[in-house]
Amino acid sequence: MLITKLKTLFTKNGGEGKAQEDRAMEMACAALMFEVARADFAIEEEEQQAVRALLMAQFALTPDEITAVTEEATEQVDAATCLFEFTRTLNELASIEQKRALLVMMWQVAMADDELSRYEEHLIRKVADLLYMPHSDFMAAKQRAM
Repeated sequence: MLITKLKTLFTKNGGEGKAQEDRAMEMACAALMFEVARADFAIEEEEQQAVRALLMAQFALTPDEITAVTEEATEQVDAATCLFEFTRTLNELASIEQKRALLVMMWQVAMADDELSRYEEHLIRKVADLLYMPHSDFMAAKQRAM
């Protein structure tokens, strides 16, 4: 009886922990994509739409969840002093493949307005470095995004 209750308790907490980790990854990815969108000092409508579409595809979020995540991510980006708080979350939770997928998504956001600024490229390079990704992954992600 006690063992069953403990198993149930751990399963519930494990599920909640997983949901919190998933939300943390969604927020970090959204925040970094918004950073790319505003890196050239102007957030174009195409870039905003790209962020929403990429979040929906990558994380299978509903339109309401997308709205909530993007609003919260925008607030976090505005309050952030550096990229480390977002990349730290990803280094703790994301696999190498998920990090590679994020780099591709960041490139897609940067290219969404058909203009790639040096600021956007610099930001993506900086994030790749903070995620401990080799330069070859940085370049491969750019190629896949094209």
